[in-house]
Amino acid sequence: MGKFSYIFATAAALTLGYAVYFDYNRRTNPEFRKQLKKSKKHHEKKVIEHEKEVKSVKLDTVRKALEESLKNDSPVPTDPSEKERFFMTEVTQGEQLSAQPGSELESAIHFYRALSIYPNPTDILSIYQRSVPQDIYDYVIMMVALQPPQSVASMLSESVQLDQEQD
Repeated sequence: MGKFSYIFATAAALTLGYAVYFDYNRRTNPEFRKQLKKSKKHHEKKVIEHEKEVKSVKLDTVRKALEESLKNDSPVPTDPSEKERFFMTEVTQGEQLSAQPGSELESAIHFYRALSIYPNPTDILSIYQRSVPQDIYDYVIMMVALQPPQSVASMLSESVQLDQEQD
């Protein structure tokens, strides 16, 4: 046998020995089990904190991008034919940007602007959910939650009024 075989066999034996030692301690030593549970809880807590931090940063990024987009954009057209043209250009730009890696947020802004002018936002959201990549769709949903477009706001106020009338 060669030198490599001896090294490999030694490493395998050491790994197996450590696995047996670990399993024995895990089964018989209550302090070891407590330490394992404690380290597992600590790790889970760190993961949750990290996820919250990432979500917070993502939300701030989306909020800033949306506010900047709303400040710099031209007013929404009022003529139905201009609205249709505006909707189509926004959706087209959103689709083109969604094909480019790294431009998900810009793409979501265009889809959000198209959503803001669409008369029935629930229909367009269901279409987005089926046709738009998930990360871009998540951005659009965040934008709707942060700054509901007028069509969504009116739909929500109508549903609240219906709920109040039923009570």
